[in-house]
Formats: sequence, C-alpha cells, structure tokens
Amino acid sequence: LADKVVLVPGAGGSLGAEICRQAVRFRPRRLVLLERSEAALFAIHHELAATTADSGVELTPILCDITTAERTAHVLAEHAPQVLFHAAAYKHVPLMESHPLEAIENNTLATASLAELAEAHGVQAFVALSTDKAVQPTSVMGSAKLVAERFLQAFNETSATRFVVVRFGNVLGSSGSDVPIFTAPLARRQPITITHEA
Repeated sequence: LADKVVLVPGAGGSLGAEICRQAVRFRPRRLVLLERSEAALFAIHHELAATTADSGVELTPILCDITTAERTAHVLAEHAPQVLFHAAAYKHVPLMESHPLEAIENNTLATASLAELAEAHGVQAFVALSTDKAVQPTSVMGSAKLVAERFLQAFNETSATRFVVVRFGNVLGSSGSDVPIFTAPLARRQPITITHEA
C-alpha cells in the first residue's frame, strides 16, 4: 500500500474503519474514504486526520453511495485508485430478511457494478469483504453475498484486476455484533432469550 492510492467503500463501517486505520500505517499516498453515511464518514475522517497529520498520507473523504454507478465511476476516474477494499454492505441478517431487494441491490448488484468500474478504471487489486453466512446460505443476506462472491470469482478469471474475497464471521465489537445482544440483558440483570436449540 505504500505510496499508492487506496479506496475504501464503506469506510465508516466497523470493518471499513478498521481497514482504514490499518492502511494508514503503510503510508499510502492517498486514502480515499468512501461512505454513504454522513455521520460515519465524518467520524472516521476526523479520527484519522487527528492521527495522521504528520504522516504525509492524504485523506480524502467522499460522501457517495456505490449503488449510484455514475457517481462511483466519477470517483474512480478522479482518484485512480490502485487498491480497493470493498467494505460497503448491509450485514444485519434479520433486517435483510425484511428488505430482500435492498440486500440484493447493495450487496450483490452494487458489488458487481463496482467490480466492473474498478476494472474499467485500472484498479490493480480489489479486495471484497464477505461473510461466513455465504457458506451454504440460509438467509437473504448470506445468499446476496454468495452471489457477489461468485461474480467476483468469475470476473477474476478474465480481468486484469485481481479480485480477492475474504470472509468474516461475527466480529467482536463491530456494529450489530451478537455479543451486545447477550451482554446488555445481563448488565440489566435480565434473562437472555435463546431462540434456537442448537
């Protein structure tokens, strides 16, 4: 990552923000923070600006939704990233069960569009974050991520861009992690609700 332009869609999420924190350690020339949540973008940019002031790393916060291909294409054309860490996704399983179209639009179609744009704009490496729920999926979220994975794998066969997918399980401390769901009732001295025997 040293002296490269690095783009992180989903920079304000739990994993995206941590990727940004780790990326600045390698002193990229520019770190482009791409996020559709204004509050999340402000928070990660503010945090990194305070810790990288003397590092020579240029931070560029961009408010953008990757489901808008035209706007995303403009960002790629303007900043010409060499490395892209794709961390933008919906990840809450029950919410995606209630909103399947949004899961498919964001986690599948936007990923495919972003991959095509990355190739068209000469991105060298595209690392996509996925989930263990894509293994024999039983949910809309897992299925949407699996289709995105398959697209990237197929695209990698013919593309000059290197596409890589990494799967994460439940990450402690991330937004929506299961742990607070169990610890919050315990802190209030309330019982924990178990909804599945296994």
